[in-house]
Amino acid sequence: MDELSMDEQSMDELWMKEALRSAQRALEAGEVPVGAIVVCDGRIVGRGWNRNIGESDPTAHAEVVALREAGKTVGNHRLAECDLFVTIEPCAMCAGALVHARIKRLVYGADDTKAGAVRSVMQVLNHPALNHRMEICGGVLAGRCAELLQAFFKSRR
Repeated sequence: MDELSMDEQSMDELWMKEALRSAQRALEAGEVPVGAIVVCDGRIVGRGWNRNIGESDPTAHAEVVALREAGKTVGNHRLAECDLFVTIEPCAMCAGALVHARIKRLVYGADDTKAGAVRSVMQVLNHPALNHRMEICGGVLAGRCAELLQAFFKSRR
């Protein structure tokens, strides 16, 4: 993977701050604080945060919620010109959804050593058996993303 230019890195951090704002909404709702946004042509077309507890929906992860909104906004289930920013490494379900949506680029914050399906536990994205490849950039504002999650779980113990 090529190193990002300073402008790209700054934009990635700007968009990740938006994902962190979505994660804050999850926290305020008593959900695990994960947030995601979908960006297409320089604008947010989808926004999501974990809602699986409140909606009694095991698929209502931040990434899936953001993809659903983006699909409606764009008017297509294929989001081939879109990037997804999420505060934590996607799980297997969410990684699969990114593949099916044909996301162009994934940018995530903290690694998920328990359920990450990008590089931590398994590698769903860019798997040789799958028919879609995407750019991946991990570790953007990783410290801030991890702190939010750690504080949430510490408060629940």
